[in-house]
Amino acid sequence: MLMALALCGAIGPFATDTYLPALPLIVDEFGVSASVSQLTLTAFMVALALGQLVIGPLSDRVGRRRLLVLGSAGTAAAAIVCALAPSIWVLVAGRIAQGFCGAAGVVLAKAVVVDVGRGAGVAKAFATLMAIQSAAPVIAPLVGGAVVPFGGWRSVFWLLAALSVVTTVGVVAAVPESLRADDRSTGGLRSTLADMRVVATHGPFVARVSAFVFTFGVLFAYISASPFIYQDMVGLSPTAFSVAFTVNALGILASNLAGARLVGRFAPEKLMLTGLTGVVTAIVVLVVVALSPAGTLALAPVTVGFLLLTLSIGLIMPNAAALAMQATRGRSGSGSALLGAAQFSLAALVSPLTGLAGPHSAIPMLVVMGICAALVVAAVRSVFSRPAPAT
Repeated sequence: MLMALALCGAIGPFATDTYLPALPLIVDEFGVSASVSQLTLTAFMVALALGQLVIGPLSDRVGRRRLLVLGSAGTAAAAIVCALAPSIWVLVAGRIAQGFCGAAGVVLAKAVVVDVGRGAGVAKAFATLMAIQSAAPVIAPLVGGAVVPFGGWRSVFWLLAALSVVTTVGVVAAVPESLRADDRSTGGLRSTLADMRVVATHGPFVARVSAFVFTFGVLFAYISASPFIYQDMVGLSPTAFSVAFTVNALGILASNLAGARLVGRFAPEKLMLTGLTGVVTAIVVLVVVALSPAGTLALAPVTVGFLLLTLSIGLIMPNAAALAMQATRGRSGSGSALLGAAQFSLAALVSPLTGLAGPHSAIPMLVVMGICAALVVAAVRSVFSRPAPAT
């Protein structure tokens, strides 16, 4: 069941960036500008965020499994629309549908874990989920880069359709209904909005979600800017960049899996603090490297900084998510919706900000990382000072 949920939660983030290496081909085929082609990414991110706000609270009323199945199947259908798109606007529409349907897996995988888990088991399960979900947007461009040369940009969406079909089969076979009828919310839209308001104003939940979301902001700043830093500033070839990117992807995967084992020995809050220390240290290293007088950045210190960053992020995000969701028991669909919507809304904002100074400057990325890290520090301090009773 956990592996099926991990696939559900990963398909949305994976679909975010898989086709990025193909954007120039999309521009050429449809004869549009780069900014118009990037609407396919922005529209997807917005739909992924809004979809969670709709599907999460709805699942508190009607249950999880049915929406998981419909979302997975809908993601497959939307990917096929994208693969067959005759124009850029059909592609944008397909991406909106893909994002909205993919939101079901992102929001409901966490809710199911909270429905069936207790205590440290929730944190361990979240570490496994986050290992896959956090790595998905990092490795996605690598997969796309391997597929596009052989099958063109449409092959990426056929791959996403196939993965969505596998996910649908996994849900049908392995994920039972986790929300008992007696535990479901009653009432209409007013009741749903009331649940959302209660969760959104619950102090312990807000602190833990803030730690998760702004840590993801640091990660997405890296994802957005690292291709330019490695290739335009360090001077790596596309192949060498893929190797460096893969090393860092393995870093976040390793730290998530290690966190799943460590959570039984150390409190999640302590693991978050350790990860935060590493994030701040990594940003300092990258600032020193970026401000060095040399004209070209050196590969070794840049890689050390990025690897320390990804290793540290893997200790924060699963534990922050688990603590946040445990603070919403009884309204976990609404809590997961707010967490996911905030996560991907921030990602949509961060991505263009990191490129404000062009492809030859790391300063915007470091500014975004620094602001997000400062907000994580404030959130983690609040986590330590506030207990987390359920809403």
